[in-house]
Amino acid sequence: MRRPQLSCGVQRRSTGPTSTHTMFSTSLLLLLAAASCVQCEELTQPGSMVVRPGQSLTINCKVSYSVTGYATAWIRQPAGKAMEWIGHIYSGGGTDYSDKLKSKFSISRNTGTNTIILQGQKLQTEDTAVYYCARHTQ
Repeated sequence: MRRPQLSCGVQRRSTGPTSTHTMFSTSLLLLLAAASCVQCEELTQPGSMVVRPGQSLTINCKVSYSVTGYATAWIRQPAGKAMEWIGHIYSGGGTDYSDKLKSKFSISRNTGTNTIILQGQKLQTEDTAVYYCARHTQ
């Protein structure tokens, strides 16, 4: 399956922290940011979340477009490293994942609220990154 090309701009919107857990020295900090695409769609995600290694995490990205009309991707960028594609959910609801990350992450959607959901399981310190949701251009 061919991966859609992404074209995103620089607008960002954050809703601030939505949940926190007690932070220990082994805590995993996942910073979350929303990228808004060149069509100026609004994507809203929580500001940051903290989980401990081995825990799961759910990130919701509420969008201003119809999730049945466009594919949406999840991408992450660890500090000082290149961006890494996690996966897509297509307009028809099908998904495609990075071979490296498909056992760790799943992507779903809520068509009633136009929300794209990233679920991670058994997260480790190497999963610390800025996580982005991004809309496909077509």
